[in-house]
Amino acid sequence: MRTLDNLDVKGRRVLVRADLNVPLDGETITDDGRIRASVPTIRALTGAGAKVVVCAHLGRPKGQVTPEYSLRPVAARLGELLGQDAAFASDVVGDSARSRVESLQDGQVALLENLRFEPGEESKDDATRRAFAERLAGLAELYVGDGFGAVHRKHASVYDVPQLLPHAAGGLVVAEVEVLKKLTGEPERPYVVVLGGAKVSDKLGVIANLLTKVDRLLIGGGMAYTFLKAQGHEVGRSLLQEDQLDQVRGFLDEAAKRGVELVLPVDVLAAVTFAADAEHEVVEATAIPADREGLDIGPRTRELFASKLADAKTVFWNGPMGVFEFDAFAGGTKAVAEALIARTGGDGAFTVVGGGDSAAAVRRLGLQEDGFSHISTGGGASLEYLEGKTLPGLAALEA
Repeated sequence: MRTLDNLDVKGRRVLVRADLNVPLDGETITDDGRIRASVPTIRALTGAGAKVVVCAHLGRPKGQVTPEYSLRPVAARLGELLGQDAAFASDVVGDSARSRVESLQDGQVALLENLRFEPGEESKDDATRRAFAERLAGLAELYVGDGFGAVHRKHASVYDVPQLLPHAAGGLVVAEVEVLKKLTGEPERPYVVVLGGAKVSDKLGVIANLLTKVDRLLIGGGMAYTFLKAQGHEVGRSLLQEDQLDQVRGFLDEAAKRGVELVLPVDVLAAVTFAADAEHEVVEATAIPADREGLDIGPRTRELFASKLADAKTVFWNGPMGVFEFDAFAGGTKAVAEALIARTGGDGAFTVVGGGDSAAAVRRLGLQEDGFSHISTGGGASLEYLEGKTLPGLAALEA
């Protein structure tokens, strides 16, 4: 991929596809990690004298102008982080966008409204998507793809626009790809992957691919209960995907056949209901009471997982171990994160937090982000790369 070093940007309008899909509580940004991750590339461009036009999405407004998904609060925070105003356009390719872009001076920044307010951005019809891409590309002379969290989407701003303009990958995308190449090339061993989150179905492809590459696979979170059920254990009212049991049995057989150590919880925090203040107790993972649901891995599992990470040289972690948004059920996720931090640096491990809820958990739990080798900004994109899929946004940047 071409990088910023391959573009002459001085005095030119550069469209930057960023990932600014941050969580909002009303108009309050509750985690600005993705905005902060976008700043270095934008600063590099403004410092080189570019007129920077940033575009991004927020949420899933499905082609409708939806006020609660406006990027206006993001523009304010981006301006604070950049130390200069980020002029906000109240539309994507309309009069406001054109006016904001035309008024930019060298080194200044504008942010367009939510790309997904435009039906053409996500359209499955190539002609519709291309027509919107042409209008978007018309705002600029050059394109920089820096929204790693969206490169697995065949969307106009990610896939079509770089086909219409001279293009390069931003620093964030370059860094993400370098990390993923380390994980998929010849990683130092033992290579341990920790997977959590709610559903096995979200990670079928990546589990199948990882079983051919890793030494150990640790399974926590809601998806662990489908694995436990597949072994014949009682899981009570815990999250369960009955339609995935045969698939999971296949994973268990494949791991055994390949000599991959597949580690499941040995105890869990079982609650009477799904609530922050729910009554709960520690129970054996193989005998969860019928009237309870597992909401976090238990203390012995935390110790077990930490011991399985203690000699790791490469670690990839995606997905929380429990409902970390509830303080009572955040301990398992924190324990795994702390075990990774303990392995990072020096002659320890190369540790990667695979974006999404895992990255959000690190910040919510107050852990130091520099305690890990890398925190990805794109959970879905990271998983699809590890699955071996071709990512449309990366393919377009490489063309």
